[in-house]
Amino acid sequence: MRLHPPLTDSRQPRLCVGLLSGTSVDAVEAALCEVTGTGDSVRLRLLSHVSVPFPRELVARVLGPQDAGSLSQLNFELAEHFADAARQAMARAGVTPEQVAAIGSHGQTMAHVPPGADGTPSTLQIGEPAVIAERTGVPVISDFRTRDMAAGGHGAPLVPYLDWAVFRSREAPRALLNIGGIGNVSVVSARLEDTLAFDTGPGNMALDGLARRVTQGRLACDMDGTLSRRGRVIPELLAELLEHPFLAQPPPRSAGRESFGEVLVERMWARHPERPYDLVATALEFTVESIAQSYETWLLPRFPRLEGMYVSGGGTRNPSLMERLQARMMPLPVYTLDTLGFPEGAKEAALFALLAAEHLVGTPANVPSATGARRRVVLGKLTP
Repeated sequence: MRLHPPLTDSRQPRLCVGLLSGTSVDAVEAALCEVTGTGDSVRLRLLSHVSVPFPRELVARVLGPQDAGSLSQLNFELAEHFADAARQAMARAGVTPEQVAAIGSHGQTMAHVPPGADGTPSTLQIGEPAVIAERTGVPVISDFRTRDMAAGGHGAPLVPYLDWAVFRSREAPRALLNIGGIGNVSVVSARLEDTLAFDTGPGNMALDGLARRVTQGRLACDMDGTLSRRGRVIPELLAELLEHPFLAQPPPRSAGRESFGEVLVERMWARHPERPYDLVATALEFTVESIAQSYETWLLPRFPRLEGMYVSGGGTRNPSLMERLQARMMPLPVYTLDTLGFPEGAKEAALFALLAAEHLVGTPANVPSATGARRRVVLGKLTP
């Protein structure tokens, strides 16, 4: 199905760079991919991946209070970092800008108000595409979430399209879990319309915020699980966290910093400022338990015989988190995405290379069964 005239021929390989700054706001991830075919026949090959850290002071400004002036400046400033990461991904693969069909830039999410929340459903990602196009000489496709929201969806999660296109098995349904700032899961099988996907709740966001507080900014995350291992879960606080109304919402559902960011960190810190490591351990358990309960409530009844769960995102680099998740999910096997032969750190950036490639040929790439949109739509806006 196509919704507008294609800009290029789907039978020809398209080289596209995908760019992403996640809710953890630690780095720009850039992936250069070769995409051939479209829809059911689409194939993606990863050519290079780079991760370019943000300066610490820039992270502090992104996470801090905003007004129109500061957002305007960050929009252009972040774009310079995105452009630099795109150039590095191209250089690593030995590819010139002239060979690249498009850059797909997700940008940095600054606000996300899903349907059902207070206020008008809306989403805002910054990282000015005109700056990226000007610095790289490559057309940029951006704002992937807005068209799905205009069609009545949550604009998230977007990753189910990649999960289905690249990782589906024709033998049994397969779960793909991403633990970024927010956790999200997709269950994919042979048919795209059978996909179930939604945000599970907190990922690393609260963990990262507490790590910055505990170490007074020396660490931006629970590095190697060292902070959470020093603490013990506070049972009454965990029980309170698990009563968060988001966790009771049925899919489709999406979450953001508004639910599990600094407001939550502040609330936890105010309860037990004298127990910093216990708070980190509790935040880790909150992430694990929200994932497990999502599986038990929404996935297991529909997919009683999953092949396994394959995990990507920054959470995979926290051994404490992975150990707890594997123990809690038994007997369901839990692996890292690398088991399928794809580097987990490149997955989300590769998604936006794929979405850019599908935009170029006019193929809808949202998954209404995941986002709740009324129909399938072509995602993104082109800056030539």
